[in-house]
Amino acid sequence: MTDKQLDVLVICGSLRKGSYNAALARTLPSLAPSSMTLRAAPTFAGLPIYNFDEHQADGIHPIASAWAQAIRSADAVIIVSPEYNWSIPGGLKNAIDWASRLKDKDQPFAGKPVALQSAATGLLGGSRMQYHLRQSLTSIDALMFPRPEVIVTFAAKKFDATSLALTDQPTRDMINLQLEAFEKFVRRVTLKG
Repeated sequence: MTDKQLDVLVICGSLRKGSYNAALARTLPSLAPSSMTLRAAPTFAGLPIYNFDEHQADGIHPIASAWAQAIRSADAVIIVSPEYNWSIPGGLKNAIDWASRLKDKDQPFAGKPVALQSAATGLLGGSRMQYHLRQSLTSIDALMFPRPEVIVTFAAKKFDATSLALTDQPTRDMINLQLEAFEKFVRRVTLKG
């Protein structure tokens, strides 16, 4: 089983074109072990704010359904997200809320290995968002990868100003360490037998 290619879905919590987190997410395939295939999740842009009454009347929104199916079909998930007001960006939290409302066996995060990454221009690098996101995903039975953590501080100094390429070698090394450890974690928790 250890030679199976792992299919890893990468969710970006930012919808902004010039996002450091989107740039970080685009960097991951070049730093991942060769046994991992990373692919971008469908966007959650345009997903209406979750409303139980509308959900009951109209069913699961097509954007939420596509997003959940992408999660469900992957072996594991990496979420790369900024921090908004010391917490999870509203769009990402809303998409998670939609996904959590699927029937028990269809709830895509249940039993799914998840790693977190964040980048921010300040000293804490999105760490408060990671703490809140970890709590939220644990409540819906995601299998949270503990460490090493990727928290990119002072992002403006670590990405090229024009291309947004990640140029900071110690950060690249830490990401590589996380991805190698995450690959082992995924195999340990999901591919037993």
